Amino acid sequence: MSLLALSGLTAFYGSSQALFGVDLTVGEGEVVALMGRNGMGKTTTVRAICRMIVSKGGLTFAGRDLHGLPSHAVARLGIGLVPEGRRCFADLTVRENLVAAARPGPWDEARVGDLFPRLAERRGQRARTLSGGEQQMLAIGRALMTNPRLVILDEATEGLAPLVRAEIWAAVARLKIETGMAILVIDKSVRDLARVSDRAVILERGATVWSGGINELTPAISETYVGV
Repeated sequence: MSLLALSGLTAFYGSSQALFGVDLTVGEGEVVALMGRNGMGKTTTVRAICRMIVSKGGLTFAGRDLHGLPSHAVARLGIGLVPEGRRCFADLTVRENLVAAARPGPWDEARVGDLFPRLAERRGQRARTLSGGEQQMLAIGRALMTNPRLVILDEATEGLAPLVRAEIWAAVARLKIETGMAILVIDKSVRDLARVSDRAVILERGATVWSGGINELTPAISETYVGV
């Protein structure tokens, strides 16, 4: 049984429909890329999973129906979100951001510091004084501190310098190899996604139009649904 399963998922912003049938699964220890052009429903899908918007259809995590649950209850079930735009607590220090999210488990401040040494070096700095890349590392570390079964990375490398992007992707690869954690990752770089993902799901106008092994994602498919 899949850890996360979406089947025929639809979602709405008020009376406006945004998703028209998303089918997606993530298994234990699997890394799945959620792909598509801007505005095709990727972030909306994430919001539906995390119960931030109204949705209908199949939506289960670890066999439990997520419909009707508030966002904080979904997080406690084991879904850690790294949201688009980072959203760190600007006036809290690095350590305070991490501790605020902490739940029992193997991920603690020391382990996050091992994954991102810069955070360990800046543990006493306020989040607002960090660079954009450091804030992104903090957002990932904060999600890991919840000790989730599934981490969702929504545009985790957006707008970052190439060297920092490489550091983020290296961390994702480490999570896959060393932890076996399930990961749902959204990004625009097909090349980087291909290096860490097992499968891909592509959205077009709020619906799943392609899914398969990452090695089955041909340049023609990528150009049709993902290319600019």
